[in-house]
Amino acid sequence: MLIHNEYFSLRQIADSGQCFRMNRTDDMDGKESYYLIAYGRYLRLTQLDENTVMLGCSEEEYHQLWKSYFDLDYDYGRIISEIQSGDDEFLKKAVEYGKGIRILRQEAFEVLISFIISQNKNIPAIKNCIEAICACFGERRMSPDGAVYYTFPEPEVLASADKQLLRSLKTGYRDEYIIRASKAVVEGSLDLDRLCYCSYEEAVISLKQVYGIGDKVANCIALFGLHQIDGFPVDVWIKRVIDEIYGGSFPKEKYRGYAGIVQQYMFYYMRHLKGAL
Repeated sequence: MLIHNEYFSLRQIADSGQCFRMNRTDDMDGKESYYLIAYGRYLRLTQLDENTVMLGCSEEEYHQLWKSYFDLDYDYGRIISEIQSGDDEFLKKAVEYGKGIRILRQEAFEVLISFIISQNKNIPAIKNCIEAICACFGERRMSPDGAVYYTFPEPEVLASADKQLLRSLKTGYRDEYIIRASKAVVEGSLDLDRLCYCSYEEAVISLKQVYGIGDKVANCIALFGLHQIDGFPVDVWIKRVIDEIYGGSFPKEKYRGYAGIVQQYMFYYMRHLKGAL
């Protein structure tokens, strides 16, 4: 399945810090290739040129899942045009550099647990921990091309997980957070489906009521798991942007309705400027 879109870069999405199960694999004829595990499925993707991506799936599967997953109905070009017509020179450079980033529509429970795990861990450590949890608690499957992979565990499985076993998978103190968040989902005190449709502010407040979830993680979950695109996580990179570029205060209300997309451009560009990409 070929996708032609000038705002769709596999490398930029994979390096944007929002998804931990999208990884580069052996390149195909010199073209960058990736594999992705999401919603219990395995997908190979190749960047054929700057504006063309090949998805290793049928047209039916694309329309059933991946078109929505990659948010391909959303007009990112409009957002970029609005920013480029403004007077913020840093943001203009950021969107030009990272214009292929898209906010994925990931499975909410996977994002909930992934960003609980992310606390005080770097991205390679987060990925390794998540893969270990999937191999231990997920379902073993095989892709049509013979790749073995593991699904992300169901809430009921992690809610009843042995704490010591979780800790042995490098979760550290987050083991209790994982179990309690999973129980909240199973018991219904945390209704992730409902939070997709309420206001961004209400979603963040509800998430912060879960043991082990603070403001930054709640904003990550809201943005990347609930597709609340006003979510604006402030991690070390965004704090650097705010402090070094904006003198300690960023007017995110100016970008209401797509502040989370702006956050991703800022995050990605600042990592580039500091040599972290």
